Amino acid sequence: MKYIITEQQYNLLLEEDKEQKILKLPSLDYFGSWENMQKFLKKRGNASFSIDGDLDLSGSDIKSLGNLVSVRGNLNLQETNIKSLGNLVYVGGDLDLADTDIESLGNLESVGGYLDLMGTPIKSLGNLVSVGGYLDLRQSDIENLGNLKEVGGSLDLENTPLSLMYSHEEIFEMIDVGGGIYM
Repeated sequence: MKYIITEQQYNLLLEEDKEQKILKLPSLDYFGSWENMQKFLKKRGNASFSIDGDLDLSGSDIKSLGNLVSVRGNLNLQETNIKSLGNLVYVGGDLDLADTDIESLGNLESVGGYLDLMGTPIKSLGNLVSVGGYLDLRQSDIENLGNLKEVGGSLDLENTPLSLMYSHEEIFEMIDVGGGIYM
């Protein structure tokens, strides 16, 4: 399937300041597929880029996000083979990584909505500082909350190594949790 964009849309993409360090792309819709967008980025020297809207790659064979640094909307990677988020620093909406092979959140520092890591082999939250919604770590291999300081909603640690290591009170002392803690 081919997607056709207007000359004006194409020119807007090309008019991005070549000195700009991060390309701002409106959405995957302009390219039709992740692969087409990667071809475009390759022509632009594999620059770092951000997505203005949602990005849904669920169920795909994606293994890397390349030089993606931010998604202003939701990012759905559920049921993919992704192992690391690499250069991704920020997701403005929800981030769904349930049932993935994720081992590292890479450079990720903030998620504006919920973060779902249920059923993943992840052991540490690494650089992650804040989650605006709930944080679901059920049935994951999580052993370390890394730099996490704030969870706006509930924190679910059911059936995790952390649920055996800490009490509710100890978790509340480490992290500002806006909702309940489930262990």
